[in-house]
Amino acid sequence: MSTGYVDWNFAKTTGSTLVPPGPSVSADEAAAEVAAIRAAARRAHGPVAETSRMQTPDDAPEALVVDRPTWIATNADSMGAMLGPAFDEIVAKRGGTPNGLGAQIGGKVTGAEAGALLAFMSTKVLGQYDLAPDGTPALLLVAPNLLQVQRELDVDPEDFRAWVCMHEETHRVQFTAVPWLREHMIREARALATDMAPDPERVQELTSRLREKLPELLRDGSGGITDLVTTPEQREKLAELTAVMSLLEGHADVVMDDVGPAHISTVAEIRKKFTERRKGVGAFDKILRRLLGLEAKMRQYRDGAVFVRGVQDKVGVDGFNAVWTSPETLPRPLEITDPDAWVKRVHG
Repeated sequence: MSTGYVDWNFAKTTGSTLVPPGPSVSADEAAAEVAAIRAAARRAHGPVAETSRMQTPDDAPEALVVDRPTWIATNADSMGAMLGPAFDEIVAKRGGTPNGLGAQIGGKVTGAEAGALLAFMSTKVLGQYDLAPDGTPALLLVAPNLLQVQRELDVDPEDFRAWVCMHEETHRVQFTAVPWLREHMIREARALATDMAPDPERVQELTSRLREKLPELLRDGSGGITDLVTTPEQREKLAELTAVMSLLEGHADVVMDDVGPAHISTVAEIRKKFTERRKGVGAFDKILRRLLGLEAKMRQYRDGAVFVRGVQDKVGVDGFNAVWTSPETLPRPLEITDPDAWVKRVHG
């Protein structure tokens, strides 16, 4: 699969080649872990739906428990489907279609870059609700990462699986209980990708500026490369999308912790150790996250939990659920850190 700009099949091959293996386990241990994760995901649905007070279809497909290469392949397909229309629109605006040897080489280069990034991310992700723009959405749980983090934290395996599944199941509930949300996210992401794509004549300029600005991009609190390649208007649009992502992540964190005490006896220990682990990422991880702007985004996602708690303290869970009414009731960027402003705007 290639868009002309990115050879996504090559991205899959590159990612699968570069990704490190997961924890060392026997075939029987791996099968038992997969079965245990799948069972934990199945048990999570009822408590999450009850706690969030969100109505979901009863026929949701079973969660997919995957390894790292499968996660890479699935996300390469989704990224290709997400960005393909944006690339097509960019090409149409520029009056041409990428073709020939140069386009093939360029597609391989960007495919390799995408594959390397996917390989890195595949070792960090515990689970994900894949929006699958041109396919069937699915809840993915990455078995080797769950096992690796559980061992690193030295917490109860069953409780840890349940805790992670509560968070990821909340994402599935969000998108299945709110029918318009998936298409809204896909549409906004595609529009932003189209708008942010640099013209060919800007690429050399941006490369030069990247060399000059690299120390700034690596500083604590930097927005990463996006600070360099975006206009103020684009950053405003990106902030709007980030606010929604912060809402989704924050809501999932709140639900998983609210569900926890009734179903997970060691939830407080798990949360404490997991939060400490987030602070202890290695030097390379920190550099890459800052360069990509991920570190700043992670802080914003934590603001999402503060937003959810703040709103629920004011108007309760049902009052908070007004956030899912329409795109207009989603929190604006400044409201993520000011729940009272959202309550005033939406509830009066």
